[in-house]
Amino acid sequence: MATQDPVSTGDPERHLPADHNPLPALDADQPAALSASAFEEVQSSAEFIELRSRFRRFAFPMTAAFLIWYFAYVLLSTYAESFMNIRVFGNVSLGILLGLLQFVTTFLITWLYIRHANKNLDPIATSLRNKFEGSAK
Repeated sequence: MATQDPVSTGDPERHLPADHNPLPALDADQPAALSASAFEEVQSSAEFIELRSRFRRFAFPMTAAFLIWYFAYVLLSTYAESFMNIRVFGNVSLGILLGLLQFVTTFLITWLYIRHANKNLDPIATSLRNKFEGSAK
């Protein structure tokens, strides 16, 4: 049986060496299996409670604010057509600007969350993970 040339098959990895493997090797460096009691221990730790609290103090108000903003836009576009048709400049109406601000708001919230996570969540999560995985070895 003849093998097909990778170029003719459209193989996107044809330029890579034959021994290339993009997946990490599974060896002894992997963390040991963790017991249910270890998970419960971490979940009841003060660090985890603080991590969860910091996440919720950011996520819940931000989610509520965005949903209010989103539904206000939808309701305005449905019930306040004359308001949304106000021309700001040229053929650009207030509705178009508010719609574009929905995208801006999404990117802003994403940026704020990344900043919050890097500063307030990731250090605690890394500490917990190191302690948790260290206790399993």
